[in-house]
Amino acid sequence: MTALIDAPIKKKRISKKNKSAWRKTDIQDVEQFLEDQRLEERVGTFKDKADDELFVVEGSTAKPALSLLSIKQKRKMNALKPMRSLQALENTSKVEDPIVKRNHVKQKKNGRNIEEEVRNPTKGRHRQANADRGRYYEKLDERLAEKEGRKLVNKTAKNLWVEEDFRDQIPGLKDEKGWVSRDLAVHIAGNVGRKVVKVHSSLHHNTTKAKKFEAPHPGMSYNPSLKAHQELLQQVVEHEEGVIKKEQHLKRVTTSMFSKVTPEERDKRRLIEMSEGIQENEGEEEAEDDEKASAAYHTVNAPVENKKKSKQARNKELKQKELQRQHELKKALKKQTADLIRIKSIRAEIKEEAEDLNELKKRRKLKAERKKFEPKRLGRHKYEEPDVDVNMPEDLAGNLRNVKTESNLLTDRFKLLQKRNILPTTVAVSRKRSKVKRYPRNSHKEPGVSFQDLRDQRRAAAAAAKANKDTIKI
Repeated sequence: MTALIDAPIKKKRISKKNKSAWRKTDIQDVEQFLEDQRLEERVGTFKDKADDELFVVEGSTAKPALSLLSIKQKRKMNALKPMRSLQALENTSKVEDPIVKRNHVKQKKNGRNIEEEVRNPTKGRHRQANADRGRYYEKLDERLAEKEGRKLVNKTAKNLWVEEDFRDQIPGLKDEKGWVSRDLAVHIAGNVGRKVVKVHSSLHHNTTKAKKFEAPHPGMSYNPSLKAHQELLQQVVEHEEGVIKKEQHLKRVTTSMFSKVTPEERDKRRLIEMSEGIQENEGEEEAEDDEKASAAYHTVNAPVENKKKSKQARNKELKQKELQRQHELKKALKKQTADLIRIKSIRAEIKEEAEDLNELKKRRKLKAERKKFEPKRLGRHKYEEPDVDVNMPEDLAGNLRNVKTESNLLTDRFKLLQKRNILPTTVAVSRKRSKVKRYPRNSHKEPGVSFQDLRDQRRAAAAAAKANKDTIKI
């Protein structure tokens, strides 16, 4: 029984005569007591805390209330909380300040407090400064309103066809000395948020001077006058004559240039043309083989000989060159003398050439001016004027009820857009339907008849029809 009871630990007595002996003393219980006491000072004791913080009711069926806050509201609430990176700097200790009467002195800010002077002016210069600020902001509002008005006017009254240099809008890019090139200016404009987009030059000016709307000819009216209708018919006749003349020209320079032959004659000519030179080449090859066999070996090119000119020959060549040079010089002097005699005729030639050049410039200028009214070629097809809508004299009714319509308003507007270079010229494209090979269904065939039998029947019927046709011709 006595063995089960733990005997009290006997403390070891240590001599504490020297200072170094005090280190062997066990003070663990004292340190633990002081650590518990400091923890209670920081966190607090059980007496200071409420029951809800110390005890929890288990088995509660009450569900927590669902949060009805949106994501935006949660973000706003989280923004009010202190940052996690600064939580280590917060003082979470509940230890009271040992110095109760501490003198907290507010540090005075250096300089003036402009915000306080504006809110509570105490001096005359403060009130004068507030009045000056008010006048400044009034003028600023007026300038901003005037600037917005100018922007609105510029946007509405701006000429879209005038080409502007983007370097004029950004200060410092267009210098007089030329230090900043255009490529560098484009690069800088893109980096400062004003990227330059290269557009076609036709966007800055009108590409045609054609009218937006052309009034129809008076002869196209449902009740035209005799003169207007005759003029319209004459225009249509001239247009058709030009088309016929062009077709005849194309036929004359293409189809009529070649002779027509029968298929047998064509095949015969082709055979003669393709077999041309076959027999001759065979005979030549045999003769060449015989010559090669009988002739001795020799090189193709003659041997090269190093023939040098003698000193006498070189001297003669130099004398001939000198005589040729003197001859050319005399000839040039003679031509100058002749030109001095015919100065009047030279002036007349120069004047005639200048007149011809001016005439050529005038013709080119007139051609360029005429091209301004002509449609451009925007696609693979060239624009062609549509046919004139005209009613023949027997089709004229004299009233809108019985008039024969010859035009389409939608087609006219579409053609006019093509003429004014707004839409590319297009043509109607008809797609060829693919050939589908058809077979009779098995359910539609006669019993015991195969596809081969049907094919033979079809061929026999075609041959019989052809034979009947030949007998009829005879």
